[in-house]
Amino acid sequence: MKNLMCAEAKQIDLVDYLASLGHLPQIVRNQDYWYLSPLREEKTPSFKVGRQMNVWYDHGIGKGGNLVDFGTLYFKCSVAELLRRLSSQPSGHALSFHPPSLTNNLHLAPASFADEKKDTTGSKIVIVDARPLTDKSLLAYLQKRCIPVEVASRFCKEVDFLLYGKKHTVIGFQNSAGGYELRNENFKGSSAPKDITFIDNHTEQIAVFEGFFSFLSFCTINKNQQAPLTNCLVLNSLSFFEKSRSLMEQYKQVHLILDRDTAGVRYTRHALQSGRNKYIDRSDFYHNRKDLNDWLIHHHHSSKESQRIRRRL
Repeated sequence: MKNLMCAEAKQIDLVDYLASLGHLPQIVRNQDYWYLSPLREEKTPSFKVGRQMNVWYDHGIGKGGNLVDFGTLYFKCSVAELLRRLSSQPSGHALSFHPPSLTNNLHLAPASFADEKKDTTGSKIVIVDARPLTDKSLLAYLQKRCIPVEVASRFCKEVDFLLYGKKHTVIGFQNSAGGYELRNENFKGSSAPKDITFIDNHTEQIAVFEGFFSFLSFCTINKNQQAPLTNCLVLNSLSFFEKSRSLMEQYKQVHLILDRDTAGVRYTRHALQSGRNKYIDRSDFYHNRKDLNDWLIHHHHSSKESQRIRRRL
């Protein structure tokens, strides 16, 4: 059988290809398909396929590209090996081909067209309004995540944005460049520009979080503390970890509160090896949970169950 050429492989429909590997979307919004990442362990879908452009982006690791970029990462193989694998695809799993677009023909580097901020005008997230949190469905979502409204309201806003001409209302967490991390029960995304969020409490230590719900959980756990919290850095994507090292290095101690998935553990281990005295792994606090918010939710429900048991006794 003749091997596929690289250009042909890039035109294979990504949604169809992921289905052939057993990965199905958790959320579909118009042409955006959200998956639990096939490249790592996670419980909240953050792997996006933009079907219109036939590209992918994994928000957890800050990487993206076309089908060839995905396949070589997924199978940990060379491009030549991937092309042989695709050429030997069983006939019962025939893949459809995505028509080539102008973007494909420009031969751009993967990162330059895979992220949301580089999408075409019609698919770009456009922020239209930001205001204090009042929407009942968003408040219910915060309650489900065990984040008190008074904590969320200090750092988050209720944000309206347009995507494919349709308006959505979400919780918005602003980054240091003016963009937003956007969340509700059914949506996870971000607006351009993508960046870190730095909260300066004028302390000599800094706590580093992967996502803003872990940061909000930290604030919730410490909400009755009298002394000011340590300085906080929310990466909003692990891809900003190395870029933020110069900021971390300014502090006497760096408390790492990253997710307990494969990527989070890898970055934590790498930092500990490069500066044992400065970096401290705080994930042992929630070692049996995905992240700090997962621990908070479990702890909250366990406490409520304990109270019910005591009342029965």
